[in-house]
Amino acid sequence: MTIFRLTRSFFSRILHVVNHEPASGQEPACGHSKPTGPEDIAGGQAVIEGVMMRHGNRIAVAVRTPAKDIVIKEQDYVPFTKRYPLLGIRVIRGSVTLVEMMILGIKTLLYSAEIAMPEGEKKPQGWEIALSLCLSFSMALTLFVLIPAYCFAFLRDFIENTILLNIAEGLIRLGIFLTFLTTTLLMKDMRRVFMYHGAEHKTVFAWEHGQDLTIENIKQFSTRHPRCGTSFILVVFVISILVFSLLGRPDFLTRVAYKLSLFPIIAGISYEIIRFSGKHKDKGWVQMISWPGLLLQKITTREPTDDQIEVAVAAMKKVI
Repeated sequence: MTIFRLTRSFFSRILHVVNHEPASGQEPACGHSKPTGPEDIAGGQAVIEGVMMRHGNRIAVAVRTPAKDIVIKEQDYVPFTKRYPLLGIRVIRGSVTLVEMMILGIKTLLYSAEIAMPEGEKKPQGWEIALSLCLSFSMALTLFVLIPAYCFAFLRDFIENTILLNIAEGLIRLGIFLTFLTTTLLMKDMRRVFMYHGAEHKTVFAWEHGQDLTIENIKQFSTRHPRCGTSFILVVFVISILVFSLLGRPDFLTRVAYKLSLFPIIAGISYEIIRFSGKHKDKGWVQMISWPGLLLQKITTREPTDDQIEVAVAAMKKVI
């Protein structure tokens, strides 16, 4: 796997890190074919040629090999928010979960890349992985912090209303994000990741509705889910506009400092909103505010094949 492909995969993982994060409330009981209550939440994320699922204190990664077999890795995992109760406080738990899922997501991504690697392809070395991670974070910082902050500073002389100025910056950030997403659709391997993303959503939906995890049952559900990390990113954009509108019209460097220092709080608030919408997804007003995120998932999810659903089911069955 080349440094370019690794960087692209890591960068995509950074932008989709919170896909279906399970709640940190009551302990879900494993072995149930359907949720035992509103706090019993399963979720996961798409990886290279596979799916990671998480429920309670269990994680499983299922990956399709080049030989068409399914390899499954399962492990016990206790989230930081359960190990350290103070980290489970509302708002705080959101930023903690973000960091935790980023680390976990990168580990599972590397594992899936190794399993799905075609025979004869060279395994990436440690320095290649480290360089790819640095490039990915640098890209994220440049595209979503530095460029929007520069545009904000530039537009100060043209837009007098502070709220409109922040909205303009938010639209620029959203435009960059949408450009990245639509560009990834041109890449065959990323389109397959989006299909596995759809398989993950459908499988979670089927379990939440108490359905047997058969391919036919799962295919009837939507690829779009209100707790998806894509929706989380959109909520972050909106909350950022509201928060930064209260901080005046700072210069470029001050704006960057605000963005970096306040991001944990903004992420925490956004996380609580996503959790709330996931628990109350049947309410009309929740569906209305969730609609933009669900619409965005038309880009980040694709209808999966039966083989891809089979992989998602294999992972799910190991954790429920």
